Amino acid sequence: MGHGKTSYVCLSCRVSFKQPYDPTRQRICPRCAAPMIHAGSAFAAPRRRDIAAWRTLTVLFNAGVGFHKSCCGGPGYRPRTLREVRERMTHARRSGQPSATALTR
Repeated sequence: MGHGKTSYVCLSCRVSFKQPYDPTRQRICPRCAAPMIHAGSAFAAPRRRDIAAWRTLTVLFNAGVGFHKSCCGGPGYRPRTLREVRERMTHARRSGQPSATALTR
């Protein structure tokens, strides 16, 4: 099915695993048994103890933003701090832009 490896993330355990991509299979966290999020092949996990970075990722994933490679190689801009997330979300509210769009520009 899949071609290459992609990252799957458990936000509550703050872990990421590279596995072959298979859209027909739901990945389950080996630590807590919760469904994992398909993060994309360009995802680089922060350290487990970097709670602020994981909070930022939680906002991104809940808004539908992933880390999939584009034609230019990487996923493009992604906020790295909660402050950047707040700024982008404020911009989305003021401009009427969808959250996922504002978070990636």
